[in-house]
Amino acid sequence: MTAGRFIALEGGEGAGKSTQARLLAEALRERGLEVVTTREPGGTPGAEAIRELLLHGDGDGWNPRAEALLFAAARSDHVEKLIRPAVERGAWVVCDRFLDSSRAYQGGGGGLSDADIRELHRIGSGGLLPDLTVLIEVSPSVASARLSLRDTEGTDRIGSRDTAYHARVAAAFAAFAEAETARFTRIDGDGSPQDTHQMVLNAIVPLLDMRT
Repeated sequence: MTAGRFIALEGGEGAGKSTQARLLAEALRERGLEVVTTREPGGTPGAEAIRELLLHGDGDGWNPRAEALLFAAARSDHVEKLIRPAVERGAWVVCDRFLDSSRAYQGGGGGLSDADIRELHRIGSGGLLPDLTVLIEVSPSVASARLSLRDTEGTDRIGSRDTAYHARVAAAFAAFAEAETARFTRIDGDGSPQDTHQMVLNAIVPLLDMRT
């Protein structure tokens, strides 16, 4: 059986992850691969319900600890019911956000320890990590311009936080990529979607070459 692969796309608000996930999935399907596209929080009915609570639910939001627990619960369901089964049958899973978003948002942005977030992930999802994490980085000016076009009807609870919060998130993502070079690849996302897509494709060539 052809080995499945798990690729996560990460980055801050306006990085273009959803667009790049779609383009990557299309390119992989053109190579004859089965591809499952998904997102976090979400991907399964239970996880999508938690997504609604996190991003759009009533009230004034959740504290970072509660957020981390909810994200970990959604991820546990996502991993057990969708990601692991897909990879085990030989599919490629392309996921818009995964563990490193919790590390960056609830950790870097919210002040929780990285060790605590990783422990929740170990308990909930068996410590599963992507085969490759593609970090798409954009400058604040580019992100702001994209968000002004995208969020014409408002943004979600986390996306609407202040610039200092999102700067901490970006710094956390960069620190993870610098510390875990074997798992991360960093992509400059300031260019056109097609330019960014080509860099993403270049980054996954080693995984394509490893197919058995």
